[in-house]
Amino acid sequence: MSKKRSTSIIDETSGAFTVDEFAHYVRVSPASAWRLLKAGALPRTRIGGRVVIRRVDADAFLARCAGVA
Repeated sequence: MSKKRSTSIIDETSGAFTVDEFAHYVRVSPASAWRLLKAGALPRTRIGGRVVIRRVDADAFLARCAGVA
């Protein structure tokens, strides 16, 4: 049996994203999302051991990117 990648839909009421959810939200690869985080282009926080990105920070990131285009 082949392993199928999760195709879960992002909860529209969630206040934060995992890195994979953020990548899906902004349509980039998870590796690109990690590069953005490591470069400091996107704020992050930790809850327990998990890295999360607040929705407001994700939306602000998108707004900054739209302003550049």
